[in-house]
Amino acid sequence: MELLAILVLQLFLTALPMVAGAGLAALRGVRAAPVLIAVALAAGAALAMMTFWAYFVSPSVGKVFSFSAVAGSAIGLGLAVRRPEVRRALITALTVPFALWALGSAFLVLLGFAHGGLATPIATATNRFTHLLPSDSEIPYFYVNAYDQGFDGRPPEFPGEWLSSDRPHLQTGYLLGHRVLEWGNPELSYQVGGVVLQQLWILGLWALLVACVGRTTRALVMAAALLSDLAITNGFFVWPKLLPTALLLALAALVATKLLPRVRADWRGAALAAALASLAMMGHGSSVFGILALILVAVVRGWPSWRWLAVGAAVAALVMVPWTLYQQEVDPPGNRLPKWQLAGQVDVDDRSTGETVIDSYSKAGPEGVLDQKLANFEIMLGRGVDWYTPDPDAGKFENIVKERRAIAWYALVPSAGLLLLGPLALLLGWRRSRDRPDDRTLALTSFGIALIGAAFCGLLLWGPPAAMTTIHVGSMLVPMLLLCGSVAALRAVAPRFAVAWVVLYALVQLVLYLPSFDPPAGTHYSPPVLLAAAASLAAYVGVLVAAARPPLRSRGGRLGRPAAARAGRHRHVAVDG
Repeated sequence: MELLAILVLQLFLTALPMVAGAGLAALRGVRAAPVLIAVALAAGAALAMMTFWAYFVSPSVGKVFSFSAVAGSAIGLGLAVRRPEVRRALITALTVPFALWALGSAFLVLLGFAHGGLATPIATATNRFTHLLPSDSEIPYFYVNAYDQGFDGRPPEFPGEWLSSDRPHLQTGYLLGHRVLEWGNPELSYQVGGVVLQQLWILGLWALLVACVGRTTRALVMAAALLSDLAITNGFFVWPKLLPTALLLALAALVATKLLPRVRADWRGAALAAALASLAMMGHGSSVFGILALILVAVVRGWPSWRWLAVGAAVAALVMVPWTLYQQEVDPPGNRLPKWQLAGQVDVDDRSTGETVIDSYSKAGPEGVLDQKLANFEIMLGRGVDWYTPDPDAGKFENIVKERRAIAWYALVPSAGLLLLGPLALLLGWRRSRDRPDDRTLALTSFGIALIGAAFCGLLLWGPPAAMTTIHVGSMLVPMLLLCGSVAALRAVAPRFAVAWVVLYALVQLVLYLPSFDPPAGTHYSPPVLLAAAASLAAYVGVLVAAARPPLRSRGGRLGRPAAARAGRHRHVAVDG
């Protein structure tokens, strides 16, 4: 019961400012569902960063701001929904995606703790769904505690000489804001809240799908994504990688679909797009690879006005400049990760990022650099590295599952698993896909953005062994869109087969991720928790099935009578009367 109570509280505290932001946008006349979802995500992330800066001033200021944010969000939402048209807009746009987000969060939390581990939640998450992972998911928790309790002088270092300026603090800001209303085990609240935040990709992906494809394709993509290796492993291991992906998916809905002309024609579109991109950077710096891909796609589709660009630049500066000043003045130098990823410099030294990159490239020479970049792309294809060493003490099934989990954790292309049939099907059935232009367009757009993002990642990252182009080093927008495009491609070529194939994929994924091979000592599977996880998954699928059905009106009115029959009956009555 404590777990469910914490889950409900974290969902509520995360959702309230988002829905309030969407409500205020609806008051200003916004009605398009993808835009309202994008506004909701941007509003929640912006408030999280403001919360972080309030705590940076002092814990007392942060606590007052957090209480005020909750109260202000409730008041703002209450004022917005007093108008019937706003209520209708919010219900129409947000009911399904927010229900999916809540159920998807519940499913992952319950599946993650199905074999116990509530007493040590962060440690449990480090190896629940794959091999033993590093301590990265604990970093936001470390700084939530540090800023909540206060400190003198420079912010404390995370073990391993990691500075507070080495990673941005979007997730820290979210959970600092929640801390004032939390109760019980703070570590469990952090872990559950982290899952809730990572699962925001559900809102972002729904925004993208609503903007471009029909109901059944949406349902198939959303089902496959929830049970993907990407969402399960990176959703429960709560390092802040999927959180910025939610913002980037919403950005893709604005700039990579038919919405772009409307977004480009309004300065508010510039503000929203820039807010999503810059706030994603506050989630994790690897977001830059996804942002570069989306910028390129948007520019190819048409250059915006200078006024539009100026508004976007101003909003981006409002978000990014405070963080840059923090890195330079509060806890310098804040460049350990760029030096590691862009130049292969693992050990801490005093050189600037630019100096380190120039030194590394000069030392390697043209042939060495070329070898590094080729190795980057081989790693994305799953080649050149032994991802898993079989455990002689484990059974055959355990080794097979662990190997698959490890490959899916690291290698981009193999991570799609059975869904890799999608690109092949599109290639072989190109002519047939013309009958479903929306699905084909989504597939091509998703593949295009993923390919561009992967290219930027492969060319800009230094290369093995220091900075390999594994999934978690780049933007997780890339594997998410690879999955999305694969399902859409199958749907474009063979609509009915696509349904069966996604069902098969889902069953295989459940077989892969239900087992807990290295559970916490003294724990066991909990049948009630497993049943609750199954119920959450069933409800998630039920919402998708209900949302995939045509509107009642198109099915024939209140009792389901075909429209033509109802029209004929009415004509007959009129004539007889």
